[in-house]
Amino acid sequence: MWSRREFLMASGGAALGVRGPHGPDPAREGRVTLFLCGDVMTGRGIDQALPHPSKPRIHEGFMGSAMGYLELAERAWGPIPRPVGFSYVWGDALAELETRAPDLRIVNLETSITTSDEPWPKGINYRMHPRNAPCLSAARLDLCVLANNHVLDWGVAGLLETLQTLEAAGIASAGAGRNVEQAERPAALDVKGGARILVFALGSPTAGIPPDWAARPERPGVRVLGDLGPDGARQVAQQIERWRRPGDIVLASIHWGGNWGYAVPPEQRDFAHRLVDEAGVDVVHGHSSHHPKGIEVYAGRLVLYGCGDFVNDYEGIGGYEEYRSHLVLAYFASVDAASGRLVALEMTPYEARRFRLQRAGRADAEWLQGRLQREGRALGTRVELTADGALALQWP
Repeated sequence: MWSRREFLMASGGAALGVRGPHGPDPAREGRVTLFLCGDVMTGRGIDQALPHPSKPRIHEGFMGSAMGYLELAERAWGPIPRPVGFSYVWGDALAELETRAPDLRIVNLETSITTSDEPWPKGINYRMHPRNAPCLSAARLDLCVLANNHVLDWGVAGLLETLQTLEAAGIASAGAGRNVEQAERPAALDVKGGARILVFALGSPTAGIPPDWAARPERPGVRVLGDLGPDGARQVAQQIERWRRPGDIVLASIHWGGNWGYAVPPEQRDFAHRLVDEAGVDVVHGHSSHHPKGIEVYAGRLVLYGCGDFVNDYEGIGGYEEYRSHLVLAYFASVDAASGRLVALEMTPYEARRFRLQRAGRADAEWLQGRLQREGRALGTRVELTADGALALQWP
């Protein structure tokens, strides 16, 4: 039986970016294009809308049933058809993914995929039923980053079932494993022209990851960063050196920092720069913030400090309205295959309504442009609104 990747290659490689929707694209020769986004949270309320919902009981002071989040969303925007299809949550983003045909599709998966009934005592516990995993396959994801503060929400049993479910779906993972060796191991993904992308996933306690979740030699867990200082950067550099081959493009996907606020802490910026200078990282893929943050191009390398959420069940929850977190971005980063330097970054804006992504209108796209423009000034970047409503990064 063919693997998922072998089948796609035999089908012409369109999902791997070898061909665009109308055949080869000469402008993309020598480039690797990555689809990146922030948090994808298909648990809790979204899980309840999918065909195979988990038991709705949750253990939050604010809410005792996952159905409550579905009801909040319906109160805000109107009825959600139930059950929704597996592709429903991605909405208009699916057509954009097919049109742009990125070489790889990488998300931060912020949920446990499990039937475990033993929650970690942390107050908020996300889970999606394993039979709802086809909603991830519907977006033809290549990799789910797991070094975050929700993958162990339902204990070690929940993590192990998450790993098993992703493996069965043919979706790679990084940042968590059955032991520390697996948690530190990068995902090695082959793309056109013989290029290989190494994805190292790292989680910082600054994003609320319990220190006890760190993987050990004989204990499952996540790859937890000790600190964001020089020692932490050296440890990551050693980890990368162990796996890197000449010609590899290296992506460091980091779950760090708080959920709200545009400020980029100095230690995050210093750490990102060290990863580029000392560890040879080509793309820094930061997430944890519930809204997009400023973007930097450092030494020719892309640094996304906070991608914002992409899929979640937060509709109808009050507070933090000034951040307009219902407006989300799909990031399409093109890097030079030979050097790893950024060639182009375009972002497609969406609005989340009724647990589904719909293309954002002009006014919302302009609002996002203004925020990224404002936050990019100190980082040396600008953002332009394109004729089709996308956002294009500009830098010196």
